[in-house]
Amino acid sequence: MYRFLLSRQWVILTLVGLVLIPVMIKLGYWQFHRHQHKVAQNQLIARSLDADAVPVATLTAPGRELPRRDMWRTVTATGTYDTAHEVVVRQRTAADEQSIGYYVVTPLVLGDGRAVLVNRGWVSAGNDLTKFPDVPAAPRGKVTVTGRMMADETTAASGIKDTRGLPARQVMLINSAEQAKRTGRAMLGGYIEQTAPKPAHNTPELVPEPDHDSIGPHMAYAVQWWLFAAAVPVGWVVLVRRERRDRAAAAKEAEEAREAGAAAAAGDGGRAAGPAASGEAEAAGDEAAPAPASP
Repeated sequence: MYRFLLSRQWVILTLVGLVLIPVMIKLGYWQFHRHQHKVAQNQLIARSLDADAVPVATLTAPGRELPRRDMWRTVTATGTYDTAHEVVVRQRTAADEQSIGYYVVTPLVLGDGRAVLVNRGWVSAGNDLTKFPDVPAAPRGKVTVTGRMMADETTAASGIKDTRGLPARQVMLINSAEQAKRTGRAMLGGYIEQTAPKPAHNTPELVPEPDHDSIGPHMAYAVQWWLFAAAVPVGWVVLVRRERRDRAAAAKEAEEAREAGAAAAAGDGGRAAGPAASGEAEAAGDEAAPAPASP
């Protein structure tokens, strides 16, 4: 009844299904873990943004890697800008998430001589990418900056390639260690993403607050993969039953065709025997008829 399952076609189909089930389950868990990571990050961002502002030196120090728990914390820093070592970061997106330009990063020298990088915001790239863009001057004299504490950018963490040979004062990543080498000054680890004071005419354009409300489609994708995994055995059973039904119907039709053929053959034989028997009877009658009497 189910011997067709041993055919080459069905063996291959079954093996493919057995491979797809664990693959789809694993893909579902991968999306589920991405969902959990997104939810945890949203909670971290919300907690950090709601926390009270603290001096930047309480969270970081020269050469220190900013712990994840301190990401997006509001910090303050007071000092003077070192505009001579100001750089722009290439290939950055404005708040509209479409316009490509530069982030303006300027070292802020603190009262103890150490410095911290401040991302002052976004400016348009202009037409000539080989030249330093037109950047609004940083405030002169002592200033107090408020912003979100961010970890140093690396290629491993961001996926951005740290391209060398760029035009002067242009970089690909915001990295305190690299800028410490460039300036020869002790630089606090990480950098400040400025939120206040707001620049005149909104230039540079301050980096917007990170989204921490949306959770993305990862949970929906996880459920879809698990439904696909469940559909494989169900689909296999449906196909097996359909194949069995089709084979049974084909066998029944073949049997009916054989029976009809046999019946037709038997009918043709009877009709052929009838005239022959009648002729023989007539011949026998002729032989048995008495001869007419002599006068």
